[in-house]
Amino acid sequence: MTEGNQQASRLVLIGSAASQAMSPGLWNPVLRELGNGWTYESWDVAGDGDLEAVRRRLLNPDIVTANVTMPHKHWAAETADEATAPVQLSGACNLLVRQGRRLAGHNTDVTAVKVLLGGGYQQHALLLGAGGAARAALVALRGGVGRVSIADRDPHASKELLDLARGFGIEAQAVTWHEAQDLAPKASLIVNATPVGKSASDMPVWGGAPLAPGAVLYDYVYARHVTASVERARELGVRCIDGWDHLREQALAMVPLLGLDGRASELLQRSLGILRERH
Repeated sequence: MTEGNQQASRLVLIGSAASQAMSPGLWNPVLRELGNGWTYESWDVAGDGDLEAVRRRLLNPDIVTANVTMPHKHWAAETADEATAPVQLSGACNLLVRQGRRLAGHNTDVTAVKVLLGGGYQQHALLLGAGGAARAALVALRGGVGRVSIADRDPHASKELLDLARGFGIEAQAVTWHEAQDLAPKASLIVNATPVGKSASDMPVWGGAPLAPGAVLYDYVYARHVTASVERARELGVRCIDGWDHLREQALAMVPLLGLDGRASELLQRSLGILRERH
């Protein structure tokens, strides 16, 4: 991809703590192996940062694409000039692909959740957190869930996600954090869409009570340690999908969107394996 004398070569990650993310460590070995001259970097952008300036930077001809993480997924959906159905449904976007002077919005979080859950029916999903990750989970569950309970420490965020769920025709309720912990043992799916677990001192996000037989934990958090939520769920014999699994699948979903070499998928899985061993 060239424009004038400048070639698009930069992939970026935008978020309030982007420099702490694993994405550059995952992608840069792959890009070097592919030999396409692309590089992946992080842009720390505070929640109250100048997002208009960020958008202008993304339209520079050297930009290929931008991954977007907390707390800017809603902004990314709004700033996209065109958007896929998952972005439109969720109001959240985690991938902006530059197309000339326009930005195309995608949500590979939705793709990852669908792949990892495998399309099974969930009787009762408990969503802990109500931001962009929770919205992606809700869209992925659409048509395959009986009931959804939503908890977030921000009642406004819970209400917005509740309205979205009901708009999809899903039986849904917003609950307090304490009520969510009481509901956890009855849920067939628990989704941790919060930062709880980033710190090694964090407790399991639902409090650690026993979970229902056959339940699934979907923990978006990936860290240098096994999160307390995953550790406790494993003790209980519960199927766990962790943040590393999610990172892999949302990265693999980017490969066709960026028109990458067919080897990229295999290289990404190898790179992720090495990254996990190091951490």
